[in-house]
This record gives sequence, structure tokens and C-alpha cells, in this order.
Amino acid sequence: QVQLVESGGGLVQAGGSLRLSCAASGSIWRFGSMAWYRQAPGKQRELVASIRDGGSTNYADSVKGRFTISRDNAKNTVYLQMNSLKPEDTAVYYCNGELNLGNYWGKGTLVTVSS
Repeated sequence: QVQLVESGGGLVQAGGSLRLSCAASGSIWRFGSMAWYRQAPGKQRELVASIRDGGSTNYADSVKGRFTISRDNAKNTVYLQMNSLKPEDTAVYYCNGELNLGNYWGKGTLVTVSS
């Protein structure tokens, strides 16, 4: 069964860093465009960053210069390096990706940034 599993969330102080990982498992023959979304309490889910098959990236304005998305195609894994974290970055972070012929979501990992 194809699935995405996130890891790396946790509690960090403002100004700190975290690296999230999202690994695709199962029988993967296409590891396509991948993205990170986040949803803060009481807010809608929003796109944080995306990376296409060829490596081109896109970021939300709120994270530009602080977050970096990357991918390791050999490991079917995508990463989100988050630096200079702010309390407003607190949210559940979800991985989304095009795997094989479908679109999949992970279950999310909680990031809490204390002031």
C-alpha cells in the first residue's frame, strides 16, 4: 500500500530550526511533485512549499528565505528544513505528493514554536 509518512516535528523555541521528513513507502514507480502544507488551529490548510520532479521549487511568501524544500529521489523522500522559526509557524505539517498515478497525503506532524 502506497503511503506518505512524516517525521521530525516537535517543540522548538522561536529562532530555532527543525527538519521535517516525508518518506513514501510501498511499491513506488513514480515519485512526482511533492509539497508541504500546514494547518494552524482554526485556520485553513495552506501550501508552504512545493518541489517538482525536476527540482524546481515554490514557497509561500511567509516562509521564503527561512524554509527550504528538497528531495532525495533515491530514497523517495522529501524534506523541509525550517530555520528562524516563529510562533506563527506553529501548525500540523502535512506532506502531499504525486505517487504513481495518485495523489496522497500523510497524516501530519505537529510543529510547535514557543515564544
